[in-house]
Amino acid sequence: MHGYITRRMEMEIEGAMARSPAVAILGPRQCGKSTTAKHILQNIPSVYLDLQNRVDRNKLDEPELFFDRYRDKLICLDEIQLLPDFFSVLRSEIDRDRRPGRFLILGSASRDMIRQATESLAGRIAYMNLTPFLQNEVAHVSTWSNLWFRGGFPESLLSENDANSFAWRLDFIRTYMERDIPNLGMSIPVPVIGRLWLLLAHYHGQTLNYNKLAGAADISIPTLKKYLAILEQTYMLRLLPPWEANLKKRLVKSPKIYLRDSGILHALLDIEGYDNLLANPVAGASWEGFVIENLMALHPRWQASFVRTSNGAEADLVLEREGRRHLFECKLSKAPKPSRGFHELVEQIQPESAWVVAPVDEPYEIAKGIMVCSPAQLNIKEKK
Repeated sequence: MHGYITRRMEMEIEGAMARSPAVAILGPRQCGKSTTAKHILQNIPSVYLDLQNRVDRNKLDEPELFFDRYRDKLICLDEIQLLPDFFSVLRSEIDRDRRPGRFLILGSASRDMIRQATESLAGRIAYMNLTPFLQNEVAHVSTWSNLWFRGGFPESLLSENDANSFAWRLDFIRTYMERDIPNLGMSIPVPVIGRLWLLLAHYHGQTLNYNKLAGAADISIPTLKKYLAILEQTYMLRLLPPWEANLKKRLVKSPKIYLRDSGILHALLDIEGYDNLLANPVAGASWEGFVIENLMALHPRWQASFVRTSNGAEADLVLEREGRRHLFECKLSKAPKPSRGFHELVEQIQPESAWVVAPVDEPYEIAKGIMVCSPAQLNIKEKK
């Protein structure tokens, strides 16, 4: 799979390793973290430990002895979330020797992992987020429609056929509920998380109503918030916050719900074929989530939100950074037309650029200041 890793991501990770004692590559399980790390480390003196392997885990029973033996090599620790208390040990070792590029840490993030790392390794670690495949990474081997339908997890996207891809995603969902959540030290009954995950698939692209969702899942609101946090911190769920600004109009203040991988969304909804997806009522919301994930992954330093006024004017995504602002509307159409509300918001907000993102072949200007393009054709220029 390493042939599909983008050089941009490699360079970012290598740059972080050159300036920081520890680098953490975080992302969902099976998104390619281990493959990426092994590809980067193949020409670097290093030692790799898979902490899911009991033998490798036992090598850290006396960490000081292990560090002394491999002090001249980079140490890669995979699935670090299985040893959340190990961050305090790493802090002591890094403070003893703060050379850059000493540790490469891989993990499917958990609350304990993030909390421990933040407390123990502040100022000593750089974080890199690895997502499932993006459209610009696999354009030479996959159509946008295939990536949207199957999702970006490598084993799903690169399966021989749709049936194998669908089966892999069902296995992923089952393993996540039955093994991954308990391995993170979280006790959630499988039927409960399964029911909630299915409900979230049906609510995909909608604003979050805690009372309504908790009632449908038959759990309390505090329990719902706890479970949503777990799904967020393991990269399964995105709660896109509302934009906070004074437009002299009342704005929606609840976040919007998205399942982050479109293929997982389709598997939860039992959508087995691309034609079935196009005929499904969730298709438009699914496309919206797919576009948002691609845009946010390509521009991780930008603050993301959505805006919706009380009279229904809406921009699906707002990206902001250093006073710059870009607006986006997502349309699943070969001949998209921006809504009147989007036109109104463009006029009121006066963004640097405004885009209608749709599955079109070529970009074009549909109205003054509003461009239509596909996700692969969209590029926000960074300030030099």
